[in-house]
Formats: sequence, structure tokens, C-alpha cells
Amino acid sequence: QVTDPETLEDVCDGIEVVFSSVGITKQKGKLTWKDVDYQGNVNLLQAAQTAGVKKFTYVSVFNGPKLRHLDIVRAHEDFVDVLKASGMNYAVIRPTGFFSDMTEFYKMAKRVAVTCVDAIDGERQEIDVGGPEVLTYREIAELAFRVQGKRVRISHVPMLFMGVTVSAMRAFNRHQGELLAFLTTAMTVDGVAPRAGSRTLEAYYRGLFQTDASADHR
Repeated sequence: QVTDPETLEDVCDGIEVVFSSVGITKQKGKLTWKDVDYQGNVNLLQAAQTAGVKKFTYVSVFNGPKLRHLDIVRAHEDFVDVLKASGMNYAVIRPTGFFSDMTEFYKMAKRVAVTCVDAIDGERQEIDVGGPEVLTYREIAELAFRVQGKRVRISHVPMLFMGVTVSAMRAFNRHQGELLAFLTTAMTVDGVAPRAGSRTLEAYYRGLFQTDASADHR
């Protein structure tokens, strides 16, 4: 339990390299991003330092330094600050993909894992990583329709409307409001990182479509 330092006392014993992608994926209870994404990783880092770990690799967010005004990103970047000041050898991985569901993160991790392993002996401390293709958001949406054999139907929402919606949602549910703010901001900034991996988004979509089709026939 990363939010309880006492449970981490021996977790890093005998370990040379720690990889952490610890963070909230789905809101449960009253824990916040600061509690988990920031403090949880600080607790883990302290356990790693006590155990004499040689390197700490952390999975953060692409364009994190530019998005610190968002709570969800600030928690990541505040920990990155602590990691940099810790004196420990480190690497920060910044994938362009950010998923709120653990199952999706598990699938994405297969690609990110290669970069994490390469970072063990590498000298780079800040590593941006994207997929094998560069697609616009419209192309991503069109691809989703095409894979399912459906006619493309895309609606555009004015940013002014999204700004009002984010403010209203924050007033009723801070967590959900911050998630919407992150998604809205992410859709308006450059999300192109160095290419990595070989599995395309189309292949991933087709896999999802086949899974759905199989489920429908059961």
C-alpha cells in the first residue's frame, strides 16, 4: 500500500532498479492524485533510497511540464521534482498515451516496457515516447469508424463550451472535472513524441472489434 510508508519498509530489499507507474486510474474512496501519484511515489522512492536501489524509473505524462496547471499532471510533475532532487540515478518516461483504466494501461505497458528496460543502462533522464504512427485526432476517430465498417460521424464542440463544462463539473465533482480538463487540454496541444514500438492503433482497434464481435455471438 504505497500510501502507507510502513508497508514499504522491505519492498525494495535486494532490488537494483525500480520501475514505478503508480497512480490513480479509477477514483476509489477519498484518495487524491496528490495522495497516490505524488505521495505514494515519494514513499516508494524513500523505500528505494533506504534499500540502496541504484536507479528509479518513473512513468509520467507527455508534455507534463507544460500541463502543471492541471491537478492530475501536477501530482506527477511534483514527484518528478522530488526524484530529480533525490540524488539517485533516474529516468522519467513520458508516453503520449494516458489511460484511466488499468486494463488499458496494462496493454499500453507492453510498448512502454521496452523503453523502460532500455532506460536501465541508458544515459537519458527524460524520455518522450509515442507509437509507431503519427495521427491527428480526427484520423483516430475516423479509424475507429472504419474498423467497425460504419459511416464516419464526427461532431465538433467549441472550446468555449468545454471550458464552461469543465468549470461546472469541477464545482460538483473535482476529480471528474480535473479528468475532463486534462482530456480537453490534451486535445489542444501537440502530442507528437519520438516513434516507438511496432503495433499500430489500427491493429489495436481491430483486436477490440474482434473481441466485441466474439462476445456478441456467445
